[in-house]
Amino acid sequence: MSTSAQPRVTLKLATSLDGKIALSNGQSKWITGPESRAEVHRMRASHDAILTGVGTILADDPEFTARTDPMPEKQPDLIVLDRQGRMNMGAKVFARGDRQVILRASGDIAAAIRGYERVMIEAGGQIAAAALKADLVDRIVWFRAPKVLGGDGLSVFADLGLESLDLAPIFHRISVAERGDDLQETYERIR
Repeated sequence: MSTSAQPRVTLKLATSLDGKIALSNGQSKWITGPESRAEVHRMRASHDAILTGVGTILADDPEFTARTDPMPEKQPDLIVLDRQGRMNMGAKVFARGDRQVILRASGDIAAAIRGYERVMIEAGGQIAAAALKADLVDRIVWFRAPKVLGGDGLSVFADLGLESLDLAPIFHRISVAERGDDLQETYERIR
């Protein structure tokens, strides 16, 4: 692990074609297909830590592990942002003893990921937007399923508070791959 430099951060997104991460009632399992989910496991295995929010844990009860063949030598640490102490201590993320689960009451993402070299963010729209606003995201890997959830679905990004297009983060697409019926698009940050 690095101790001083800012880690390289990948923001993983899984959405419908219209950029929704869940229905208005919060239902989100599974938007993308098995091929996309298998790729996400490979991505997790290549990162030191995964950052998420307690809302994702409460909504989906994911394991947030890298289930690859062969299994990685070490599972990535899991950092959970939980400002209000809502974490369910019986959640699946605690079922494994081969990785560290870190609960952070602070909403400061930069402080939460300090000390790691490669961090993957898998979270809802609030954390995704906060990471973009803090200029922490180096790469976006976006999995799009061929589904349309409509305007009442939950958006992939919360408000960024932009008042000018000149202030929008800009990314360059570096690859597109088919994952079953889904598309995987990878973008690198330009500014």
